[in-house]
Amino acid sequence: MSAATTGLLAGMALGFAAFFGGFWAFLLVAFLGLVGLVLGRMLQGDLELSDFTRSRDRR
Repeated sequence: MSAATTGLLAGMALGFAAFFGGFWAFLLVAFLGLVGLVLGRMLQGDLELSDFTRSRDRR
């Protein structure tokens, strides 16, 4: 599935949530989509948990 198709489906899902559920449903769908994206990237091996928890080196 191409990035354009994925973006289209995500936009349609957010649009339906906003139309039928209101603003809070829109935010919930957007948040859960972000969580799903992060978890999917972690399972795929593109992200690691240490990418989020690692402290920055101070020089």
